[in-house]
Amino acid sequence: MKKWSKELLPIALVLISCGFIIWISGFIFEGGYLPNRLNRDVQYYSATVLEVQDEDLGPDNYTGEFTVGVQEIRVKLDDGPYKGEEYTFKNHISRLYNTIVKKDTNIIVGTYLDDGEILDLTVSSYKRNHVLGLLSVIFCALVAWVGKFKGLKSLVSLLFTGVCVIFLMLPLMLGGMHPVLAAIIIVFLSTFVTLWLVAGLNKKSITAIIGTLSGVLIATLIAYIFSDLAHLSGGTMQDTEALLYVSETSKLQIKGLLLAGILIASLGAVMDVAMSISSSMFELASVSSKLTTRELIRSGMNVGTDMIGTMTNTLILALAGGSLSTVILIYSATISELQLVNLDVLGTELIQGIAGSIGIVITVPITVLIGAYMCIKKK
Repeated sequence: MKKWSKELLPIALVLISCGFIIWISGFIFEGGYLPNRLNRDVQYYSATVLEVQDEDLGPDNYTGEFTVGVQEIRVKLDDGPYKGEEYTFKNHISRLYNTIVKKDTNIIVGTYLDDGEILDLTVSSYKRNHVLGLLSVIFCALVAWVGKFKGLKSLVSLLFTGVCVIFLMLPLMLGGMHPVLAAIIIVFLSTFVTLWLVAGLNKKSITAIIGTLSGVLIATLIAYIFSDLAHLSGGTMQDTEALLYVSETSKLQIKGLLLAGILIASLGAVMDVAMSISSSMFELASVSSKLTTRELIRSGMNVGTDMIGTMTNTLILALAGGSLSTVILIYSATISELQLVNLDVLGTELIQGIAGSIGIVITVPITVLIGAYMCIKKK
């Protein structure tokens, strides 16, 4: 009983911390809690299509890949203050807004209000929260089944990281804190809680924590230096124009988002490398007490160098996958090689990917040296 209490105590503390962070976000940071950011003139509700009264649809004249046109549909609202009410309106379908509906399709509609009365409706998207919820349940079940109690701890740490990003980092940024400082706070909290839950508070987890923080901070420093040399301030990122409108009604600082993104994006891969090396070294030290410091360092470096090849690819490919649309647009454009290499968007993506990979590489020797010191000291 005492063992279970000892195991469940960290999980309970983390869950309580999640609730506290959400409370702080709602009552201290202006605009930090979701209901405060809603546009009161436009509300979104779930609805069911009762009937498609008329439609004029056809293939797109340019690509033929999409169906475009207009539908006249009648829907019934399924929630909110207008639940049960029926409305008829036109669903305009284009290549960008391509939500084609039929009878009994579940959708999300945007309602435009004036003094509490609905003036107009539009189709926002398909209702897909039940599909996403099912996928999340499958993921959680698999992690808990395969990982057992440690899997449960990893899910709790994932929840904590998500809560910190949404309810702490974003409100801090919108409240005027420099994005890099806000991201560093999240990196410290997420690293400590995740490794504490997974490995406990011991020399192995401390080694991994120091290695993770060192790698992430060095990656950010490299990105800062080379983005400054390349005259990339972060104002040329994707969605910058939309973010500028956000900054007009908040205290968001656009120029720090590039480095903050590198901090958050590289954290997972760097933490994985640091924990794997630390765990391997402490396992070796526990199995063979005759290992010298030199042999332990050599073994740790062997593990680390095997991981470098795959983890750097993981980070680069993740960034490439997230920017695939931009990469296609750049590749298909008829521009010279000189202009291509010096594009702002390409330079930003390269600095993000390379700086994050440098963080992974530098994490290996730092973690190995700290781990060797901790293992010898333990002996």
